[in-house]
Amino acid sequence: MGGNGKHRWKISFRSSSSMPKQSPKEFMCPISGSLMADPVVVASGQTFERISVQVCRNLGFVPVLGDESRPDFTVVIPNLAMKSAILNWCATSRVDRPTEPEYGSVETLVRAAMGSDGDDRFETSEKELLRAVPGNPPVMFSHAATEVNHRPNHFYSSSSEESVIAAVPATPLPLTTRPSCYSSFSSSSDEALSLAVTLDPISSEEEEILGKLKSSEVHEQEEGLILLRTITRTKEDLRVSLCTPGVLSALRLLLNSRYAVVQTNAVASVVNLSLEKPNKAKIVRSGIVPPLIDLLKGGLPESQEHAAGALFSLAIEDNNKTAIGVMGALPPLLHSLRSESERTRHDSALALYHLSLDQSNRVKLVKLGAIPTLLAMVKSGDLASRALLILCNMAASGDGRSAMLDANAVDCLVGLLRGKELDSESTQENCVAVLYLLSHGSMRFKGLAREARAVEVLREVEERGSGRAREKAKRMLQMMRGRDEEEEVDWEGVLESGALSQPRYRVGGAGKQHIHGAYSTEF
Repeated sequence: MGGNGKHRWKISFRSSSSMPKQSPKEFMCPISGSLMADPVVVASGQTFERISVQVCRNLGFVPVLGDESRPDFTVVIPNLAMKSAILNWCATSRVDRPTEPEYGSVETLVRAAMGSDGDDRFETSEKELLRAVPGNPPVMFSHAATEVNHRPNHFYSSSSEESVIAAVPATPLPLTTRPSCYSSFSSSSDEALSLAVTLDPISSEEEEILGKLKSSEVHEQEEGLILLRTITRTKEDLRVSLCTPGVLSALRLLLNSRYAVVQTNAVASVVNLSLEKPNKAKIVRSGIVPPLIDLLKGGLPESQEHAAGALFSLAIEDNNKTAIGVMGALPPLLHSLRSESERTRHDSALALYHLSLDQSNRVKLVKLGAIPTLLAMVKSGDLASRALLILCNMAASGDGRSAMLDANAVDCLVGLLRGKELDSESTQENCVAVLYLLSHGSMRFKGLAREARAVEVLREVEERGSGRAREKAKRMLQMMRGRDEEEEVDWEGVLESGALSQPRYRVGGAGKQHIHGAYSTEF
């Protein structure tokens, strides 16, 4: 290496002690310990060397930093200001510019940190919680193309834009519950694997898949996962047969793989298995939800899409809602509403919609500050229709109504109706539905509505809105004039019975049958 101290500093990445001049602490990567060559800011605000973030994400590891916090690797943005400051410091200090550490050296450091930072957060409480999840879900859903009202036609969609089956109407179906990420898969190896699926009976297929999933060889794990993903995407009748304790146990371990192909195919297989009615509670009982939550927090971008889709699919089942909320899915789902991926945002919003049908989850969402976040989404127009559906659920509980009134929801919603900023008739109906729910059982609503000059807006809706919106606007105007003679409605009971979550008419066709209801909404 010679006697040049600069040369020794250049090839050492683990410690600043070998550098010719002490580097400022803020210029050092907290993971690699080296002067950063390509600094990036993560979602939680800290700055790391890009390769360090990549290694941690590939290994599924979130380190504990010096201040006992854990970084959020879901978003990575180049820190150009930090890079410029580092280069200026190098120039003034007469030291060589930093070079990016080797992947292997950083991986060694991260693996050492993983060995001393075990995470058993869910081991104690999860068993007790999951024992309470029934094994016979009462709600019938066939696969991810299913809607809340069961329909005979289904359609497939994937991130590789695979084929569409059956005629899909131009108007969006009411409350479609199809994960956006549903089984994206490259078609290059599809045909060969699909052919293999038809040759052997299910028992031999399960044995072959399970043998590969449990193999210590990564390439065999990949083959097993690709085969499982293909079968569960193309063979609906085999999803239930393949959702066995052995397969679920192997998938749970592979969700934490440091290999991208293994991780993404494992979570995509979970999505496919979760589409069938008998599998939903079984998957939750198997302990797969905590790894899905971890992937949503810090997995690869594609894995995050699938994790959001899996949580959405599992949340459809009524008996899973409380369990998923208790295991900590609500905070990362709320955070994922800001994801760069449209699929992640979409499925996270739908997961929150179904989870917010449960009262215990509504209480948690209020405490997490979800109301201001959802109102901000409505005002910005980002996923406004989904956000309004969640707000409908929140407004059906006393805690939710109080939080929404405190957050100035009345003025916000009236302003949107006045400005005609809503993008569709159904979104306008959802907006009126939220106001309608807020008007019940609250003396505060009248004062807030008057301050927001809601009367003139509601009169316009009564004259020009859709049938459902007009009826709700009329009742609110009667209430504000003190002539509301409606009998008291138990909104908690109606919500829990599922009546409000059902679409009120079929899209398209003549002679629409109108049924009054607060949740007569559609996507």
